[in-house]
Amino acid sequence: MSKLLRTGLNAGEAAPMAVVGGEGVYFHLSDGRKLIDGSNTGGGLGHRHPAMVEAIRHAADTPVVNEGWTWVGREQAADDLMATAFRGEEDWVGAVRFCISGSEANDMALSLCQALTQRSALATRERAYHGITGLSRSMTVQPQWHGGLAVHAGGSKLPAPMAPVRILPAPDGAIYGAPANNTPPSEYLADAPRLLSDTAATIIDYTQGGIYYDGSYQDEVARCARRAGSYWIADEVVTGAGRAGRWFAFQGAESRPDIVTLGKSLGGGAAAVAAVVVSKDIVERLKGTSWQNYGTLRGHPISMAAVSAYLKVVTDEKILEHVQKLEKLFTRRLLEIAQKHPSVQRVAGQGLHWTVELHGPDWRTWHADTTEVPIASRVAERALQAGAVIGTSGEQTSLFLAPPLVISEHEATLLLDALDHGLDIADKEQG
Repeated sequence: MSKLLRTGLNAGEAAPMAVVGGEGVYFHLSDGRKLIDGSNTGGGLGHRHPAMVEAIRHAADTPVVNEGWTWVGREQAADDLMATAFRGEEDWVGAVRFCISGSEANDMALSLCQALTQRSALATRERAYHGITGLSRSMTVQPQWHGGLAVHAGGSKLPAPMAPVRILPAPDGAIYGAPANNTPPSEYLADAPRLLSDTAATIIDYTQGGIYYDGSYQDEVARCARRAGSYWIADEVVTGAGRAGRWFAFQGAESRPDIVTLGKSLGGGAAAVAAVVVSKDIVERLKGTSWQNYGTLRGHPISMAAVSAYLKVVTDEKILEHVQKLEKLFTRRLLEIAQKHPSVQRVAGQGLHWTVELHGPDWRTWHADTTEVPIASRVAERALQAGAVIGTSGEQTSLFLAPPLVISEHEATLLLDALDHGLDIADKEQG
């Protein structure tokens, strides 16, 4: 019996597939199969990208320098991030601090806002996921990701929340299955000024729970947060560094955040790395203080080399333009697939991150406290037969597609064909 405490993103008790290698957009399995990696937000450049491999090999010959020491590669990564990803944002962007994971980045950003404002309450939007450690756990309001124990016989054992949480209504920017008449954000966010009045920070992301939105929602949230004296954090852990078809999802609106959190693809899938980017105004407020938040392996030389290498690859290989092109393919094919399969209730997405939601129980009632394999996991299992890995985020009726940003049009078509194949089982169960 394995001594490893294991988890998986497809609910149920079955062991996750055994990966033994990878190349490009493919996983290599222990049984000899090669599957398209269709839902890996951490691997923006896929597996074993030559530039990333070379950067890591070179960085392995460097000293182990902790966050308390100046390291030339860390300074270079910060400069590269600002000069490349934040080009054109120089009027407001201030400085960056590197860390290890998106959860950690969000926890750091939220706790900083509490310290700056001397408020404890925090706000997010409905169905959000911001991580599973520290304050990021409290701000994750998808019910099954509570950081505690989902008892398979029924019920959950939850850790205590770390802060009061205010939850804003979410928009529905679906391309299929959206309400016939979407009201403007100013109407369904009419209560936002009251909800945000005592909050230290308002954090919004751009994909979690299958919620995607246009600039008008972001601008309204930003307006309400600023009036309430609540710092606005753009959680770009998933969407930042290219997945939205631009460097950041927030660039689809007029407003600009006080803080941006990054993770996942920032290291090109070659190293664990995340970042907290703060505005010039916050840099000014930090003068005369010492931010007493430290991590031994933050800004590790290998992670910093990965950041610089990734930024160069995205620029040199015109990855953003490639994602924008594929977004059109995904939009067209997913609409066709939704119209073909009566089991599909909703499709939403942007760039190379898409959610397909099935008819079934309301997501608010799903706590993963059962051994029953949900319909989304069964669809994903059938898609494996057609040669692709499709994720569920551990949800009951929701699937997500987030392939490497380097996926070709042909490989993307194969991935979408696998989804099409997998949905047949959901159609049969729906009757």
